[in-house]
Amino acid sequence: MAVLFGADDILSRRTGAGEKEPVILAGVWKTTGRDFASEDDFLHSLDELRELALACGMEPLATVTQQLPGIDKALYVRSGKAEEIALAASELGAVRVIFNDTLSPSQLRNLQKLLKVPVMDRTRLILEIFETRARTREAKLQVELAKLQYLKPRLIGMWETQNRQGGASGSMSTRGEGEKQLEIDRRTVDHRLSELRRELSDVTRERETQRKKRRMSRLPVVALIGYTNAGKSTIMNAMLDRWPSDTDAEDRKVFEADMLFATLDTTVRRIRVEKGREFLLSDTVGFIHRLPTALVEAFHSTLEEVAEADLLLQVVDSSDAHHMDHIAVTRQTVAELGAGHIPMITVFNKSDLREEASPYPRRGLIETSAGGERNENIYISAKDPASIELLTSVILEKLESGDVTEEFLIPYTKGNVQAFLTENARVSDIEYLNEGTKMTVSCGREIAERARKMLS
Repeated sequence: MAVLFGADDILSRRTGAGEKEPVILAGVWKTTGRDFASEDDFLHSLDELRELALACGMEPLATVTQQLPGIDKALYVRSGKAEEIALAASELGAVRVIFNDTLSPSQLRNLQKLLKVPVMDRTRLILEIFETRARTREAKLQVELAKLQYLKPRLIGMWETQNRQGGASGSMSTRGEGEKQLEIDRRTVDHRLSELRRELSDVTRERETQRKKRRMSRLPVVALIGYTNAGKSTIMNAMLDRWPSDTDAEDRKVFEADMLFATLDTTVRRIRVEKGREFLLSDTVGFIHRLPTALVEAFHSTLEEVAEADLLLQVVDSSDAHHMDHIAVTRQTVAELGAGHIPMITVFNKSDLREEASPYPRRGLIETSAGGERNENIYISAKDPASIELLTSVILEKLESGDVTEEFLIPYTKGNVQAFLTENARVSDIEYLNEGTKMTVSCGREIAERARKMLS
């Protein structure tokens, strides 16, 4: 089966897109295996592929699909369907074909020979987006590592047009120009991979140092997680607007846009509601169905931020018809990162875009996770100030659920303890006695324990 956009739509897209690269999308609905539970899931995956192409500055002209028990080992699709794709690319003026799975090196070579245009798979497309969006040194190193790991086994197709055999004797002289260049490229890639791993090891140590400093601050960490484009960065910016610090709020904001993988870099910001009621908010890279393994491995140190959190905010685009699938993908990824035990609040964002007239902001039902944790569901719109107020109150309530109420008698010679508790705890009562200052505070167990050690 084939799904083509209307001719008028194609014309308007091509004439209005300007520099955008016209492409054709292609995918196989495998009727065996667990890739897609239904045709609807398969079509949703193609919709995601289209959004990824748009995010990469391309203009999808048509989508060609085929239903098979399994993918063709040589061409991914059957030969007749490959010829159909080639014809569509020629007639529509597409300069590239993008496939909805990871292609093997041989499939990539065979398809490029037959289609006569460059071929890209889903993994390479996501890598291209990540490469464009990476801003920090760490993100750039991670993306380059993942890209080289992907490209290394596919180098053989880049020099196949060169002669493979030379006429002279000797170990290297008997090789054709393409084969010699292939060997040089492989050695270059191996060398660069070693360099990247060393550099990333240094960056990982720096990140661990930052984590230790945050742990020493005793501030709880709240991590925003979820499917890409669910609104995580929008929520962070809305909180920074609602709870501004002494520094310029605009300097503390993160980039946000209505596109897949708008941000890659993990950003941590301090949210201070009032003295003793503050936390660190971490914005992490978004997830997506079938996120390339190479990217997960390369971004492992970054994703470890999730496992270090005290509370997870799973942000969900509730207006998306497939949002329950997105929840499943996110929770599976969280479990794989070893963070399944961390308490979670599920934030159903974009409630203002839902078709049904559900009130927001509001709390929903409380789920109980496999680990016995009670997970709160709330429904908000990140653009709505009342929603941000509700979300903040639920976060604080969850973080403070384990707080203790303590009474301290602080000698006047220990003014640093009083200052510490004033800064890091909620003071409910204070009394000045002959022996010192009597303070009644509510705080986390770690803060109370630290104050006791300071007094000892």
